[in-house]
Amino acid sequence: MSREITGYDVGALMYCPANGHKGIVDALREERFSRPFSLAFCLEDTVREDAVELAERELYQTLERITAARREGYFYLPLIFVRVRSPRQMEELAHRFRPFSDILTGFILPKFFIENCGAYIEVIQGAGADYYYMPIFESASMIDLRHRYDRLAEVRDRMEAVSGRILNVRVGGNDFSHAFGLRRQVDQTIYQLRPVASLLTDIVTTFASRYVVAGPVWEYFAGSGWESGLRREMELDLLCGFVGKTVIHPNQIAVVNDCLKVSAADYQDACHILNWEPDSFQLVSSSAESTRMNEYNTHFRWADRIVRLAQVYGVKDSPA
Repeated sequence: MSREITGYDVGALMYCPANGHKGIVDALREERFSRPFSLAFCLEDTVREDAVELAERELYQTLERITAARREGYFYLPLIFVRVRSPRQMEELAHRFRPFSDILTGFILPKFFIENCGAYIEVIQGAGADYYYMPIFESASMIDLRHRYDRLAEVRDRMEAVSGRILNVRVGGNDFSHAFGLRRQVDQTIYQLRPVASLLTDIVTTFASRYVVAGPVWEYFAGSGWESGLRREMELDLLCGFVGKTVIHPNQIAVVNDCLKVSAADYQDACHILNWEPDSFQLVSSSAESTRMNEYNTHFRWADRIVRLAQVYGVKDSPA
């Protein structure tokens, strides 16, 4: 890759079937979507097994067209990922798509867990440094409480071998909901589905100290209440340690970006904390608005997160 990116840059990750949305190249070239956003071409759940080879060929042609369009003139290019079906397919595509490494950021690894993480890690180690990777924790084998904690810890430890190439950790809220036969309504959040919320909490607890962990998809994009529901869930996402969101419709991108903006008060305090005088004898002070306590030793990680979000998504205006 020619530029440094972090997990905070992924933000709103919009899914698109690899064998659908024929107009995606024109939409990118004409900058029809709010930005920033990222784009995922899916070869897994959205593609029938007997159509995978055709979808791979169509995706190759799509990447060719994006590359050609970029040569013709500048337009905003999102981070682009391919969601694969297996380690073997990822290994094949990492080689086949090498001509597009300038525009292809990397690969998404579905149902990443104890049963396949070793094979994925082996492929990553052999693929070189051209790509980034985003594992998705959505496997039904995570549900068993007797083994969940040990297996999560084992996967985290094994990921250390390729941690520099892991851009983001993602979660499969709908897959976990499916396992329990649950589905949230437009006025409910994923955190009200307590068995699912427990799984999400365990993932954040295990991985958020090392990686950016993105929030689950919000499946409503039209009709009454979809936007307020998305905002409400994203507020809880951020409160619980998630950053970013999988999206399924362009309508959702601007909402996600607005939710990822930080407040002026948080930004002021974060900058103060990160620029604390190293020789200061006092490591506690009141906030910029004199409403709360800032303490360097307990708030500097929060402050780093706030500043990184502000650099990508901006700062909300101060209230009038």
